[in-house]
Amino acid sequence: MTVENNLLENRAKHTSFVDDNIKKSVLSKLIVALLWLIFACNLGYLISNFLNISEYKLGGIFRMNGFTILIWTTVTFFSAIVSSYAASYLKGFRYHTRFMLLCLGFTISVMLLVIANHIVLFIWTWLMMGVFMSQLIGIDKNWGEAREALKFTQKYFFLGALFLAVGLLLLAFYTNEFTITELSLKVTEVPVWILMISGFCVIGAAIVQSAIYPFHRWLLSAMTSPTPASALMHAGFVNGAGIILALFATLLFASKTLTILFIIGGFTAIIAQFAKLLQVNVKQKLACSTMAQMGFMIMQCGLGFFNAAVVHLILHGFYKAYLFLSSGEEIAQTKPEKPLQLKIKPLQVIIVLLFGVFGAYLFALWTGKAIVMDSGIFLTLIVAITVGQATYNIIKEQSLSVVQKIVFPPVLFITGIGIYALFYNGVSILMSTMPMINQPIPLSWTQIIFGIIFLLGFFIMKLEVYKKLPWLYVKLMNLSQPYSKSVLMYKSKSI
Repeated sequence: MTVENNLLENRAKHTSFVDDNIKKSVLSKLIVALLWLIFACNLGYLISNFLNISEYKLGGIFRMNGFTILIWTTVTFFSAIVSSYAASYLKGFRYHTRFMLLCLGFTISVMLLVIANHIVLFIWTWLMMGVFMSQLIGIDKNWGEAREALKFTQKYFFLGALFLAVGLLLLAFYTNEFTITELSLKVTEVPVWILMISGFCVIGAAIVQSAIYPFHRWLLSAMTSPTPASALMHAGFVNGAGIILALFATLLFASKTLTILFIIGGFTAIIAQFAKLLQVNVKQKLACSTMAQMGFMIMQCGLGFFNAAVVHLILHGFYKAYLFLSSGEEIAQTKPEKPLQLKIKPLQVIIVLLFGVFGAYLFALWTGKAIVMDSGIFLTLIVAITVGQATYNIIKEQSLSVVQKIVFPPVLFITGIGIYALFYNGVSILMSTMPMINQPIPLSWTQIIFGIIFLLGFFIMKLEVYKKLPWLYVKLMNLSQPYSKSVLMYKSKSI
């Protein structure tokens, strides 16, 4: 009887286990289906009303406009893709259902953030975004490093929420206005010292969440998150800076803090790009790449092009989500090899310069930016460098024929710039009801000097001068290290 009872008990446990797995599988499929449905509704509304999206308000609590629908469509697409991927990638993972619920919670918190008009709701949803993301980072509670990463990143997210709360509540209590729309109208009536404090606090919240130097270490310490969570984090969460900076553009102009944004973003872009070159881990490389891209996004805000920053965060989301979800294909064992010493010939230099100038001209023409001496010249210059770099990479490729080296560069940059211009003009239309989202500012000596520093950093990186400076190598390596307790500090108990 004892043997028979044990068999019956084991069979009952097995049946219960199977039933639980079926329930979890059904719940996961329902979440995926719900996210795709929400995305389809957002996309359908966006396409059918693209040129006709009015602004709606509900009792001072909510506000919906073209920008709201744009971000809703973007975040639900990324969430649906990541959840669909996770449905098979995390199959058998003990926290699979929890992961799916957290993804759904994160998506809802972002949707509430961009529709919120009351600052209390806005601050609360900003905090909830951080809470959901930190839980995704430390989802495996049995893994000591994951627990440490959760606690470490959560401190940063709470700090960012504190910055945002101080900045917005200070304005709200002074003006006695608690909605974003009314605060934007009243900033001109606020004393300069309050504007400065609020402006710096909003910038602080943005740079913390986007892992901008010196708040970058939380992103480097988030490697305990499953790959789908990393994709969602790099494609959506860190891009949140672009959202709040665009929503509070009038505050940043009034507080005269745009130059600070430009410098902070530029330094981060340079440092992170250098640090990326030193990494051997795929996810660490991608993390440094994200930091560099977010630095560039902050730079665009500092130049007065908040619409360009939003375009950048959307395109970066597509790019980085794909790279993370396909990162497993890049894992391989290699050995150091002596790099090929390729020298560019004078004729190749002329080709690179010509294509770079032509690409910059097309960019200015198709995005409506005239070649004038304002802050827009930096974006045009960066496009010229990007086109020149792409051209150089093609013409030095030994496997291509001469005809291919002549044809490929113009085809690639015309297509790329054309797609960007399409996004740029479309986003500008959707954000047209928002104040001061496309206001180039006059050039200053600070911008010119830092622009020169930025270019020097780029060429030092491309010429690999840093390899000849051991102190710089060590400094960059130390800057790109994660929190020590989130790496190999516990005996792993995860599955």
